[in-house]
Amino acid sequence: MAEREALVGGMVNVGAVFRRGELVERPAPPNAGALHPYLLALKEHGFDAAPVPVGLTADGREQLTFIPGDVAVPPFADRFMTKAALRSVGSLLRRLHEAGAAVAVDTRTEWPRDLADPAGGTMLCHNDVCPENVVFRAGRAAALIDFDMAAPGRPLWDVAMTARYWVPMLDPVSAATLYPVGLDAPARLRVLADGYGLSAEERAELPGVIEQATEVCRAFVTQRVAEGDPVCLQALTERGGWQRWDRIQTWLADHRETFMTALLN
Repeated sequence: MAEREALVGGMVNVGAVFRRGELVERPAPPNAGALHPYLLALKEHGFDAAPVPVGLTADGREQLTFIPGDVAVPPFADRFMTKAALRSVGSLLRRLHEAGAAVAVDTRTEWPRDLADPAGGTMLCHNDVCPENVVFRAGRAAALIDFDMAAPGRPLWDVAMTARYWVPMLDPVSAATLYPVGLDAPARLRVLADGYGLSAEERAELPGVIEQATEVCRAFVTQRVAEGDPVCLQALTERGGWQRWDRIQTWLADHRETFMTALLN
């Protein structure tokens, strides 16, 4: 039997994800009965850049195919933050959405609302395309992993959530704790939008949706901290507490027009 290897990264399921040979074992989400058919349907519709479900174990874990490549962990190295890498993230997300648009959402399932689009939608969004959930090969985004937060929403919501992590849509002080110094947020937001292929109408909406997504993410952290989640509490403490969130939200509102100009001109 292949030796078990712990996989690191992310803030959910910390210390509970393992690779054994060509399989990954991790805690199964409550909606695995609907999520697994969705992942299989993505493959049937041409999206081969997501794990393929293999089965569920008797002790409540799921088995998925392992996707080889490199995954960024904080602090994020320069090679993951190039403009070419950013553009490839946008292109990969577009591919996911094009395939996902053809997959019917199971409306009987209770999809997680933690990071979900408040407006809802007819397509499943990943909702957590952070650096730790993108597999790279040869400097380009090659696959997406960890669909635990997937829920119905607008494609633009997924773009906004992705922008938060990859541009990143953070004030310079906050960004400097995890990202290379000197990243040009307006220019990088344009690169992501170009990689995805946003329309002019979607570009005009994006800054406002990013602000809305930031509010949802703050509410998510607030709930986790209130529940005593040690990982979220530690991250909150180490990264500047609630003052950091106040600073980010003020910065986004103050620079809304700058982002709009970068996206549309």
